[in-house]
Amino acid sequence: MRLTSDAFSDGGEIPRECGYKNGNKEPALAISGIPNETESLALIMDDPDAMGAVGKVWVHWVAWNIIASHADMDDIFSNSRCNLGMTDFGEVGYGGPAPPDKRHTYVFKLYALDSELDLPDKSTKAEVEKAMEGHILEQATLTGTYAP
Repeated sequence: MRLTSDAFSDGGEIPRECGYKNGNKEPALAISGIPNETESLALIMDDPDAMGAVGKVWVHWVAWNIIASHADMDDIFSNSRCNLGMTDFGEVGYGGPAPPDKRHTYVFKLYALDSELDLPDKSTKAEVEKAMEGHILEQATLTGTYAP
């Protein structure tokens, strides 16, 4: 399985308009090679570099029960086709990059699951990760950087 973006290459710079304070626009994402037995997908975006600045990995996006048949993820999140969780901004949905100190690397993690997750909207990253245990068929990552 592969996760890509037309907005930035793996390891490349995430566009300014995707930043939390610069438009907070979700980057376009595309998936290929979804395993046949996939029932749903989950996506987590976080910032491990925030550990040095704020003492924890900062959660920017949590989504699950994404319909596996969609190869192009544009508009899936804004059209209520999945469940959305809480970010560390205290908001539901996408919260773009917002490094407080220097350039940070953001990790988009996509999971192919053998079932849907029975979780309410506003669930946390930890709750989604716990619910995914034993259901992950495959995963893919995409990284991007962003500077203040």
